[in-house]
Amino acid sequence: MPALAVGVPEELSARVPVEQREPGLDRDGVRLLVSRGTEVSHHAFAELPGLLRAGDLLVVNTSPTLAAAVDGRVGHARVVVHFSTRGDDGRWAVELREPDGRGTTRARTEMTSTTYARAEVTGAPRARAEEGEGVEGRGCGGLAGTRVRLPGGARLVLEEPLSVRGERLWWARMSGAAVPALLREHGRPIRYSYTERDQPLSVYQTVFALPYADGTGSAEMPSAARPFTAGLVAELVSRGVQFAPVTLHTGVASAESHEPPYPERFAVPEASARLINAARAGDGRVVAVGTTAVRAVESAAGADGVVRARAGWTDLVVTPERGVRVVEGLLTGLHEPEASHLLMLEAVAGRAAIDRGYEAAVRGRYLWHEFGDVHLLLP
Repeated sequence: MPALAVGVPEELSARVPVEQREPGLDRDGVRLLVSRGTEVSHHAFAELPGLLRAGDLLVVNTSPTLAAAVDGRVGHARVVVHFSTRGDDGRWAVELREPDGRGTTRARTEMTSTTYARAEVTGAPRARAEEGEGVEGRGCGGLAGTRVRLPGGARLVLEEPLSVRGERLWWARMSGAAVPALLREHGRPIRYSYTERDQPLSVYQTVFALPYADGTGSAEMPSAARPFTAGLVAELVSRGVQFAPVTLHTGVASAESHEPPYPERFAVPEASARLINAARAGDGRVVAVGTTAVRAVESAAGADGVVRARAGWTDLVVTPERGVRVVEGLLTGLHEPEASHLLMLEAVAGRAAIDRGYEAAVRGRYLWHEFGDVHLLLP
């Protein structure tokens, strides 16, 4: 999908949560853009119960947000480690970034320090750096064998790139501490440069988030669900709207290069599969809350359109060519015009609806990103 032909002015980035922008507002104080094909209407998110109907089913992601950013050092250089995904072998996929001096980070694009190559690269499985040798390239987070010193005496060693696509994310092995304990003690939520300031982890948790015994969760908030409050959920239930919980632990996004998603852990429980199939067999619409919920449900759907309980890893990338088998509607945030997620939106609603909706969002001064307004795509 070519990038959308709309420009998003910088002032349309939501810099703080809505409840911090104006006294008396709660999370559901954001705006809601509704697209039905190429028809667009404008609402407050609190009007959502009136836009859905009895029998509709909202699929929600219960993954909690982790305090996934931790300060560290490679040699004398300061780095920020973004912990993305826990592997089956106990390693974690991580991204090494560098502080930008504003409380956020930027990609590490060049490493040419002789000291770095000499002192901080061990003889690991990939080609080791020789003295004075460096590596260049967008999103190059490190070299195999790079050792990162972390708080509390913990150590992290990069072992191999996560994917042949590039070296932004690496499988890394930790020693001296367990990752969940490190994140609880020394982590903070991943934050991007368009935000104004650090926020407590509670700001990044959705009303649907559940703790997991193994300490896993999402590196970045499943933000489409952020505007829901307990009161709004209760009103939806009272009107006959149902909820089907699924899990997808989302990894670290590629803020600079908009890469397609990497494999992620997911689970669709038996009870949720039955709810989804029952809604499709009746008059209800299956509406996913967020792209993470789409990926989870579509990963559990067979070619016959039946959803079956499933858990594990998914490498599914939902595109217009693949299409959707189950999801009929989508509640999602507003994405960058170059974002790979827009392929999924096009698969659900069609390119004309996305173009029209985003043109209306810019004209209407809607706000982008995780603290911004939301977009409901209905059939």
